[in-house]
Amino acid sequence: MEKYLAIDIGGTDVKYAIIDREGHQWVLNKMRTVTTSLAAFVTQLQRLVDHYQDEISGIAISVPGRVQHPTDRIDFGGSLPFLNGVCLADELTAVVPIVVENDGKAATLAELWHGELKAVNNGLVLVLGTAVGGGLVLNHQLVRGDHDQAGELSFMTSGSQFTPQLMYGSQGSAVAMIETIAETIHLASRDDGPAVFDALTAGNQEALAIFTTFCRRIATLIQNVQTLVDVHTVVIGGGIAAQPLVTQTINTELDQLRLASPLMAATLSRPHVVTSHYQSRANLYGALYQLLLTTNAIKVGQLS
Repeated sequence: MEKYLAIDIGGTDVKYAIIDREGHQWVLNKMRTVTTSLAAFVTQLQRLVDHYQDEISGIAISVPGRVQHPTDRIDFGGSLPFLNGVCLADELTAVVPIVVENDGKAATLAELWHGELKAVNNGLVLVLGTAVGGGLVLNHQLVRGDHDQAGELSFMTSGSQFTPQLMYGSQGSAVAMIETIAETIHLASRDDGPAVFDALTAGNQEALAIFTTFCRRIATLIQNVQTLVDVHTVVIGGGIAAQPLVTQTINTELDQLRLASPLMAATLSRPHVVTSHYQSRANLYGALYQLLLTTNAIKVGQLS
């Protein structure tokens, strides 16, 4: 059975897994991302590749920043600016194919392969994290756009200007929401997500007010996209999606938006809003799906 090394590169951690063509996971682990330089970072990845070289048939990598296809060159490295202009297949030494995909698009591809969009023609994936990533699916195909930048939802504005404060990368930041609640209710750490959700579950009114505003913003983003492309399903992803309260409250706020606008509710169908099947592992599976498609190991819509 062919197995593959899937790597999800983030600004804080590098997650990696060994996954086979059927989507079975054999290894799952992570390590802190080396951020000092490109050379040190590549050395870190090369050690990982060397460790699994003899048991894998390919390497699939999810990265922040735009990825130009078919060259797989990274433009804008997001939290890792030294990746700008880099083609990781040229930097790494391997005897197997290497494919690179943008993290938001990888999350979307995962849902297309074995997740919530596998039987859906038109869908949207929202990855809630530091900003808002994701991807758009039309006619059961990932939409890339002319410049490989379709689905960059963080750059949509919630107002009439495109200032960073008004863009959804800020307005819809799950990280900023957690930090704001932590500061407001005087937690010891600004990034203590579990403690924040403990407070929400316990009914802390200050925390709930901030959280509900966040979910209302995401619901507004969903309705705006729905107005343009009319999707069947919206998938909520990112680490925060592991908390059932997130998708539940986004659904509640979407219903409230529609109740407040009878004309919109009567004219536009409501999308189904569901939690990601893979959650924090989505980028690993989506990058692998892109590798399998690129190397013709499977065809679009084929499960294995």
